[in-house]
Amino acid sequence: MTVTTVPTVTLRAAAMERFRIELKSFFRNRAAAFFTFLLPIMMLLIFGSLFNFKLSGPPGTEPISSHRYLSAGLLASVVLSTAFSGLAISVASEQHDGLLKRLAGTPLPRAAYLIGKLATITVLTALTLVVMFAIGIAFFDLALPSTAKQWAVLAAVLSGGLIASALMGLAMTRFIPNSRSAAAIVQPPYLFLFMTSGIFFSVADMPNWMRIATSLFPLKWMAQGMRFALLPEWFASQEPAKSWELGWVVGMVGLWVVVGAVLCRWWFRWDRRTDS
Repeated sequence: MTVTTVPTVTLRAAAMERFRIELKSFFRNRAAAFFTFLLPIMMLLIFGSLFNFKLSGPPGTEPISSHRYLSAGLLASVVLSTAFSGLAISVASEQHDGLLKRLAGTPLPRAAYLIGKLATITVLTALTLVVMFAIGIAFFDLALPSTAKQWAVLAAVLSGGLIASALMGLAMTRFIPNSRSAAAIVQPPYLFLFMTSGIFFSVADMPNWMRIATSLFPLKWMAQGMRFALLPEWFASQEPAKSWELGWVVGMVGLWVVVGAVLCRWWFRWDRRTDS
């Protein structure tokens, strides 16, 4: 049997064209642009203005504002929101509206479609993070990482979290029966993680069962990694384990990349008519 492969140049060109189409389509959809791009920025401005108190560390250390703690968590949540919720809703809508079926009848490689989607999600996430970093630095006492280790953890959390969230978003489409129910099905798991992963308050203050449950998912570890990168070293004493647990941060984010890939391989369908 002869296996036909798509030339690299052709795949690259097709992926770039698909990326251009996806990006243009996104910004033409005002509702999608608002909820994906503007809503996280508004949440930072609103909650950053509402929560305004000092978090004190050990004697001899300088306290930090609640703004910085909140900013670190919200930056992590942007990755999950855009890559998981945004991708799941977008792809599910295209599955049920017949776009994927029509694309299957064109010369467009399936890999080019996925690359275009992932590139779009990456660009949108990066744009949102840049704007939120700028707002946090200008108004909420946020500071950029000061060491190479902090930059490395920041890069690992953002890139690994983006890939894991995107793969989980693709897998999640298996449970969306039609395009109209996409948001209603995708948002509850995201909101649960958003409210229980230490974005607004320390995980140590939550009931034990909730702390265990949220530690099984990546957002808690993404937020913890962001705090390591963006908050003073003394703040590790405020974490449940009294340390940053960087091995767990990187390990759990990496684990969810693998889990997301496996679930995506099992559950994602190009043609929903083939569902059993």
